[in-house]
Amino acid sequence: MNMLLPSDASLPKVAILLCTFQGQSYLAEQLDSFAAQTHTHWEVWASDDGSKDGTRSVLWSYLAKWGLGRLTLHRGPSKGYVANFLSLTCKPEIEADYFAYADQDDIWDADKLERALAWLASVPAGIPAVYCSRTRLVDAQNHEIGLSTLFSRPPSFANALMQNLGGGNTMVFNQATHALLQKAGPDVDVVTHDWWTYLVVMGCGGRAYYDPRPTLRYRQHGGNLVGSNVSFASRISRIAMLWQGRFRDLNDRHVCALGRLSAHLTSDSKKILNEFRCSRNRGLFPRVLGFLRSGIYRQTLMGNIGLVVATLFKKI
Repeated sequence: MNMLLPSDASLPKVAILLCTFQGQSYLAEQLDSFAAQTHTHWEVWASDDGSKDGTRSVLWSYLAKWGLGRLTLHRGPSKGYVANFLSLTCKPEIEADYFAYADQDDIWDADKLERALAWLASVPAGIPAVYCSRTRLVDAQNHEIGLSTLFSRPPSFANALMQNLGGGNTMVFNQATHALLQKAGPDVDVVTHDWWTYLVVMGCGGRAYYDPRPTLRYRQHGGNLVGSNVSFASRISRIAMLWQGRFRDLNDRHVCALGRLSAHLTSDSKKILNEFRCSRNRGLFPRVLGFLRSGIYRQTLMGNIGLVVATLFKKI
């Protein structure tokens, strides 16, 4: 078990936003990876969403070991993991310089926070910013089985409308981003908390950085609420979602949710969003032309081929 390194209060403070549910099997390894961080000024805010196993016992044991100031426990809204993360993110009592989403079953690299903050520190205060990265995929026994997809196209609002750039388990963001998420509120109807964060940052004139070097071990197991998207089965699942109209539905939800932050969207973002919103219900040729003008894209060739198909069949 990793020893808890002393906190250095001269460093920027990071609030680790940890959401748990039925996570007793792997939670201790994740908490130990927090304790091993080279950036030592952090506090874990854990929100458990009604676990019936030993998850809360694990959390209480670490609270007893670490003490107050390192771990704070809350009850989630019991409305699913997205609502749990948004509820935790929007708690007014959580104050920090930076904020990091954390899943219950991963294992962070020791320099995860240090690397994220090194980039975030380069962004001027007041500009929304989010750091994310590639992940190292491991099985239930922590044996490496591969890497997540490597993205190379630049982050942008046009990309954020079509996909999330990085998993929430890799995301670290600044106060300006946190303030926007709070303004939108914990009840905003979005698909996932991490995709919403990417949308907010890009739409409101912020900056995102995708680190090609992995920052954590992303555990793949039967209890994953959200798993990696690199498998053949996951690709088939995404195609099925497309034809069932779920991709179109999530776009409806995102367009509506962005309305809550309309006053903070840049003029370019408003133009892209309006072109995208209006084109979705047009006939074939005006629809294709409108999407071309909006500039929407995904990160991979196969993703963009799927985007073309979705456009042609009005599934977007």
